[in-house]
Amino acid sequence: MPRLGLFLVLLVAAAATAQPQVPLAIDYAIDGTAAYDPTVPTPADVLGYTIGERHTRPEEVVRYLEAVAAASPRVTFGVHGETYEGRRLVHATVTSPANHARLDAIRAANARLSEAPGTVSDAELATMPVVVYQGYSVHGNEASGTEAALVWLYHLAAAQGADVERQLEQAVVLIDPMLNPDGRDRFADWANGWRGGSPVADPADREHREAWPYGRTNHYLFDLNRDWLPTELKESRARMAWWHTWRPQVSTDHHEMGPEATFFFQPGIPSRNNPNTPAATVELTGAIAGYHAAELDRIGSLYYSEESFDDFYYGKGSTYPDINGGVGILFEQASSRALLRETDENGELSYAFTVRNQLATSVSTLRAAVALRERLLRHARDFYSEPQRGAYVVALDRRRTRGQALAQALARSRVRVHALAEDVRAEGRVYRAGEALVVPLDQPQGRLVTAAMERTLAYTDSLFYDVSAWTFPLAYGADVVRLDRAPVLGAQVDPAFDGGRLVGGRATVAYAVRWDRYFAPRALRRLQAAGARVRSAQTPFQASAGGATQSFDRGTLVVPVRQPGVDPEAVHAAVAQAVAQDHVEAFALDTGLTPTGADLGSRSWPVLQAPRVALLAGEGADVYGVGEVWHLLSERFGHPVSLLDPTSLPDLDDYTTLVLADGSYGTLDSTATARVRAWVRDGGVLVGIEGGGRWAARAGLLGASLREIPTDSTAYEYADRPAARGAQALGGSIVEVALDPTHPLAYGYGATVPVFKSGTALFEPGDAASGTDVGVYAETPLLSGYASRETLARLPGAAALKAGRLGAGRVILMDFDPAFRAFWWGTDGLLLNAVYLGATF
Repeated sequence: MPRLGLFLVLLVAAAATAQPQVPLAIDYAIDGTAAYDPTVPTPADVLGYTIGERHTRPEEVVRYLEAVAAASPRVTFGVHGETYEGRRLVHATVTSPANHARLDAIRAANARLSEAPGTVSDAELATMPVVVYQGYSVHGNEASGTEAALVWLYHLAAAQGADVERQLEQAVVLIDPMLNPDGRDRFADWANGWRGGSPVADPADREHREAWPYGRTNHYLFDLNRDWLPTELKESRARMAWWHTWRPQVSTDHHEMGPEATFFFQPGIPSRNNPNTPAATVELTGAIAGYHAAELDRIGSLYYSEESFDDFYYGKGSTYPDINGGVGILFEQASSRALLRETDENGELSYAFTVRNQLATSVSTLRAAVALRERLLRHARDFYSEPQRGAYVVALDRRRTRGQALAQALARSRVRVHALAEDVRAEGRVYRAGEALVVPLDQPQGRLVTAAMERTLAYTDSLFYDVSAWTFPLAYGADVVRLDRAPVLGAQVDPAFDGGRLVGGRATVAYAVRWDRYFAPRALRRLQAAGARVRSAQTPFQASAGGATQSFDRGTLVVPVRQPGVDPEAVHAAVAQAVAQDHVEAFALDTGLTPTGADLGSRSWPVLQAPRVALLAGEGADVYGVGEVWHLLSERFGHPVSLLDPTSLPDLDDYTTLVLADGSYGTLDSTATARVRAWVRDGGVLVGIEGGGRWAARAGLLGASLREIPTDSTAYEYADRPAARGAQALGGSIVEVALDPTHPLAYGYGATVPVFKSGTALFEPGDAASGTDVGVYAETPLLSGYASRETLARLPGAAALKAGRLGAGRVILMDFDPAFRAFWWGTDGLLLNAVYLGATF
């Protein structure tokens, strides 16, 4: 044969055996792929560009999933919810056509691993598909994960060959391509909008430098990757309701990190695994890691594990699966943010390169899950086979709404909640049947209940990537007791909010509304919106209602029925709505004369003015802190909030209340500071939280000095210095604050309250004559979490909540986070008191 002919034959043979490339703006071929089905559209066919050439917008992600599902019998398209901004939360279910035909049966069999593990034999496990959940870009500006999800979906839908067919016979793959569409929309608009015709790698270029609040968070500026356990946010609730229908054996969580790093995959730091996570979970994570290493080695990408990140807090996407019988895996890719990025360590980093690494570990995840299928299924079954003993009892006769909120959070994780059938005496009080809930540990989610509810004080490490404690009874402010033996259970219940009641029917003179229910401030707003003038009782009193003498504490709302310019029917209707929708206790009073305490018209009981609230939101303010306040007031309590840019502060005379969440507020120059001070002197109420409170103290708005942090002068060796000094920080623990319950800021509370505290900045206590210390840290403050001996020694007596006057105005400072991550219902009331009662002291 002539040499040219031989060359052509060899060329054709080589072409026939070459691996086809995936549709990505960088070379990458997936082993075992013979060809791609031309009837399945590539991303470029639908979107008009190759993945890696620009940042894909949320609506484009949805469009591509719909197109692939329409073309491939391996893929179905699903919608599991929507975001606060109304964008759809979508997913793709990928498996073989034969499995799709029996998908309900597969899901039911998979559920038996947790609901009835004793009925699932090893022989049955051998026939079951493994369920793999792959989640991408929960942080909207960590965008490469979503791009990889689209290419990965194309591969699974279009790839031909024995490997992919075997994988899809033995697995059901759940692709969640975009956990945070609202954040991604902000980021994609920024990156695409500031890009010219030629990509710029200069990190100082505007494409690389997002403006506040950046794209990481959701609409309300929350980190959705801290909400897997409490599920207080809309996106989380939708995702987890869907996730729990499948209960995957493997769940992955694709992120980005700083540009100078390489690629991280779990296991994380060994000493920081949560002790509730079984050793078998850690072993499986290590076994799966070998597959990631092999695929990254094949393409020449550097990586690391067992450093930087941990597996401790169960509120993250890579840790929550560990307490649900699965294996959670975190991926962190060095970020280019833009299409190109200059780095000191790695040269020029391209967006397409970052997408490829995310795609490669998507490939390795499925490869590992199929290879370890029976082991993963057995682990899930065995996880739920171990019996748990005991129960938690949640009181409803006090702190009712908070207790129900806690029970709802557990129920969103498939926890079964029951009524208490018989009275129980524990820790000096009686929990009465019909007035308490029971959460037994002898149920499939018993381990998760323990992980959510327990107090922790002993740790194998002193450093944490995230918080060290999240004890739900303390966070939600519920009255909870743990029993070693479960009491008599009543029926399983839906712990919906209820308990509002109107005692005494239709009032002729006034209504008294107790302030101790969680939504009482929302009831106040409802009454004020109806035109009612509402008084706040500054002293305890008694009054007759419903044929009995009732006792009322400080803070009770007094609502006269007949008021000038107000229709009494509007008052009656507003009270009825508050009882039904805000779950408050209201009492009909037929006389203004009280047998004990001040009469209803007392001059010492102020008429509450409806607050007009402004919140500083912009450079200098902490994104998370702003979001917590905004969400609490606007979303949960229906109160309009004006978000003001601290770099261009408007006239403050339109507002009664100004909130400074955590932050540095270096953007408030001397002129702006003087304007804020003058506004307070004229009667404004300023609420400063954490860094916002420290700014107010430094600005001289309230006499409050900071307790200095002693310098650690120990001569540590160089290698030990970061860990030793890091251990002195307070990364997030629960501590006790002693309150003055007679102060309006503490209305609705008792003598003490658990608070979430991070950081070591503290306020010195004021002198007794000033009366500024509404709350101070208790003598034995630590309730749950890690704190070094040195840090604990500094807490007792330090001021946690301070309040005082400046001219005609008030200044309120909190050095803890009262609305942390939306699940600290227990201290929301302190912030709400500051907003609604802050002008009354």
